[in-house]
Amino acid sequence: MPPPQHRSTFLNRTAALVVTSGLPVSLGAAPAAGAKSYPSLGRTEDYAEFRIIDPGLTLTQVESWTQGQFGIVRIATNDGREGYGQLSSYEPDIAATVLHRQVARHVLGCDPAQIDALMDRVIDANMKFPRSYVCRALAGVDTAIWDLYGQIKGKPVCELLGGKTDPFPVYGSSMRRDLSPEDESARLVKLRDAQGFQAFKVRLGVPTGHDRDASPGRTEKSIPAVRKAVGDDIRLLGDGNSCFTPPKAIAVGRRLEDSNYFWFEEPCPFWELEWTAEVAAALQMNVSGGEQDNDLAQWRRMIQMNAVDILQPDLCYVGGFTRAWRVAKMGQNAGKLVVPHSSHLSPITLFSLHFMAAIPNAGPFVEFSIEEDANAGERLYRPALKVTAGKVKLPDGPGWGVKINPAWLEKASYLKSEKPV
Repeated sequence: MPPPQHRSTFLNRTAALVVTSGLPVSLGAAPAAGAKSYPSLGRTEDYAEFRIIDPGLTLTQVESWTQGQFGIVRIATNDGREGYGQLSSYEPDIAATVLHRQVARHVLGCDPAQIDALMDRVIDANMKFPRSYVCRALAGVDTAIWDLYGQIKGKPVCELLGGKTDPFPVYGSSMRRDLSPEDESARLVKLRDAQGFQAFKVRLGVPTGHDRDASPGRTEKSIPAVRKAVGDDIRLLGDGNSCFTPPKAIAVGRRLEDSNYFWFEEPCPFWELEWTAEVAAALQMNVSGGEQDNDLAQWRRMIQMNAVDILQPDLCYVGGFTRAWRVAKMGQNAGKLVVPHSSHLSPITLFSLHFMAAIPNAGPFVEFSIEEDANAGERLYRPALKVTAGKVKLPDGPGWGVKINPAWLEKASYLKSEKPV
């Protein structure tokens, strides 16, 4: 059994992360010695804007398709080039409405080469509508632009930033709270043996549960039961989904430590940063969080106060690949690892794999749902992602490396915004 990785050891190790320059170019002259700078919208003082393609194109069209819990976006340029992205899941029809009413008009007619400026422009223009659905809509444009970059350059997105499409480790993410500890343990063992998973996440408490549990004693029983079932060599993670007050979270955390779990995710309501920081300070194990957060200033506060040890931006909740990169950069400067939230197998998991293959402070694995596959039968895109020996091979094609299924698009609700002639 590997020795427990205590929080202090983890922080000391990650503080030594090598700072890499990446592909972006400098924003300009550094502030004078002793002067205080005020970088905004998640830009660190050493942040540099992306310059992946040459300037000169114009965004002329934004289209969206929504069906069920998923939404696809396509952008087009004046020379007919295209890129595909994804709106944030959950109520994507609302995100699509926001996309066409409050986002598209701020990007149509603009140069896609200036992606940082585009993202900032949309956020600034929507100051009266702080984040959530604006970011969920913006993610569709941002991820489509990154696909466009890959199509133009003939490279996968991760390779545009120095990464590789080599197989990347994933952890099996359970979404179930209706299973007994015994049944949950049994299915994880089967997945371990069949697909080679070396890490799993289990659910604790109830989402925003005010210290409640899904059934009496389930959390306390599940923690040691799963550990005993899967063995000492498997990394285990526990997710509270904003359930607990600090005293209860610390008590649950002690049980997780006793069973050598790797992290405790979102132990307290995510908006109560001080509560989460209290839990993180009290525990030796890693505390993770941030999936719900889309305000980059809030991310800065979270990092500065050490509320979490491992950062978990959702690339679609936060507003896209570019804004998630800023979160990772802030985390890198603070010596923190990143493991994005990607709770289903729509394109978000694909985006997360490319992201993790490119950032210098990537954590040990990517979240991979073990529940119903949103892309079963390549319903949304091909090729489908497959777990082999606990890893997923990234597609080698340009951009995101996948083709959206036209049959799915044909059945979806469709909206379009175009640049005025």
